[in-house]
Amino acid sequence: MRLLGKIALVVFVLLVAVVTVVLVRTLTYKPPAGAVAAAVPVAAPVAVDVQGAAARLGEAIRIQTVSHQDPREDQRGEWERLHAFLQSAYPAAHAAMRREVVAGHTLVYTWPGSDPSLKPMVLMAHQDVVPVTPGTEAQWTHAPFSGQLADGAVWGRGAIDDKGSLISLFEGIEALAARGFRPRRTVILVSGHDEEVRGRGARAAAALLKARGIRAEFVLDEGLAVISDNPVTGGKLALVGTAEKGYATLVVTAKAPGGHSSSPPKDAGGVVTLARAVTAIADKPFPMAFRGPGADMLAHVAPDAPFAVRMAVANAWLFRPLLVKQVGATPSGAALLHTTIAPTMLKGSPKENVLPQDATAWINYRIAPGDTSATVMARARAAVGDLPVTLAWTKTPDEPSPVSSTTSEAWKVITATARAVTGAPVAPSLVTAGTDSRYLQPVADDVYRFQPMELSLKDVGMIHGTNEHLTLRNLEQAVQFYARLIATAAS
Repeated sequence: MRLLGKIALVVFVLLVAVVTVVLVRTLTYKPPAGAVAAAVPVAAPVAVDVQGAAARLGEAIRIQTVSHQDPREDQRGEWERLHAFLQSAYPAAHAAMRREVVAGHTLVYTWPGSDPSLKPMVLMAHQDVVPVTPGTEAQWTHAPFSGQLADGAVWGRGAIDDKGSLISLFEGIEALAARGFRPRRTVILVSGHDEEVRGRGARAAAALLKARGIRAEFVLDEGLAVISDNPVTGGKLALVGTAEKGYATLVVTAKAPGGHSSSPPKDAGGVVTLARAVTAIADKPFPMAFRGPGADMLAHVAPDAPFAVRMAVANAWLFRPLLVKQVGATPSGAALLHTTIAPTMLKGSPKENVLPQDATAWINYRIAPGDTSATVMARARAAVGDLPVTLAWTKTPDEPSPVSSTTSEAWKVITATARAVTGAPVAPSLVTAGTDSRYLQPVADDVYRFQPMELSLKDVGMIHGTNEHLTLRNLEQAVQFYARLIATAAS
C-alpha cells in the first residue's frame, strides 16, 4: 500500500506540474514575430467611383476570355478585345505605364519609379476565366457572361477569379495616376492570359523580368481572401498565402493483351490491375503534420481564438495530435497539413464488349511544402509494389513554392494595408490551389497571395462554380486596397 501511495503521489505531482506548465504557457503565449500589427503608416483612402468601376467590371466579364483545356477552342479575339477595353477605360494608367505584350496575350506594365535604388513591386491578376459547365447556365441567377449589376453585386464568370482583381488594380492605378501620383518605387503589373490552364504567359513574363536583372521587393497575386466566418476565431480573418502547394499529375498505365469480353483472362485484364494500383496509391495517403503555413496560421491567430485553441497552440508539444485531428477534420483543413492524392480521370476500352489493350488513370497531387515530386513518385512506386503498371508524370511537376517571410518589410506593408482596409486581423496560410505567382519566384524572395475581398466559407464555392459575383462593397474594398498598397509601398 505504501508503494501504491508513493506512486499515486508521484503521478499527482506530475499531473499538477503538467497542468501548471500548460496554464503558464497558455496565459503567457505570444504570437510569432510578424503577427503583431506593424507600425506602418498606411496611405490615406482614395476616392472610388464604385458604380463606374462596377460598369467596367461588367464590361470585362462580357468579354469571354475563356481558357479551355483544348486551346483550339479558345476565342483569341476576346483577349484582343479585353486589351483594347483596358486601354480605352484607363487612359491615365496607360499614360503613366509602359505596356508590353509577351507570349501572345500576357500583359506586362511598368510604372517607372523615381528612385532606382528601390526594388520594384510586382502586382498580378490574370485575364482568363474557366468555362461554365454546359447545362448549368439556367442555374445562374443572372446569365454567366452578362456582367449584370444587380442585388448590389456584379454577376458573371470571372467576377472574383480574377477579373475582379484585374479591374480593381486598374481602378486603383487610374485613381492614383489621374491625381498626379508618381511612385518612388517602380510598380510592375503582370497579367497572364492563360493562368487557368497552362501558365505559359506568366512564365514568359518571369523570364523577361529575370533577363532584365529585376529583383523585386515582393510579388502579390490572388490566392486567399478575408474569410468572414473563419472557424478558428469565429470572426473575420484575412489570410495571406505565404506559399502554395506544388502541382503534379501522375499517369498510371496497365498494359494488357486486349481481346473480346466474352473470353476474359483469368485476372480480368488491365482494368482490374489498374483498379488495384489506383486503390493501393489512394490507400497510402501522406501523413498529416502540424507544420508549415497551415500551422503558422493557427500560431498567429491563437491570441484572438477561444481559450481551448490558444491552449492547444501554446502547448503544441502536448496537443499536436489533437490539433492535427481537429484541423484535418474537413477536406479543406486536411489539405493544409499534407500532400493530397486525387484520382481524377480513367480511360479503358473504347467499347463495352472489348477488353482494353491498356487502361490508364490520372492522379492529381497537390504537393505540400516539405514534400517534393520525387518523394511523391517514390511513395506511389512503393504503394503499387510489383503490380504490372507504369508510372509517369503528364509533364514536369511544379514543386511547392518556398515559404515567404512573415517578418519582412513587404509582409508588414501588405498586412498593415489589409488591416487598414478590411478591419480584419491578418494571418499567413497555405494556398492549396495554384496561381501564376509561382512562376515569379525567380525574381523575388517574397511572393504573397491575397485578394482583398470578404467571403464566407459558403461564398468560396461560387469560384469556378455557379453564380459567381462580386459585391460592390468588395469591389470598393479591393480598389482601396490596391491603391493604398501602391501609395504606401511606392512612396
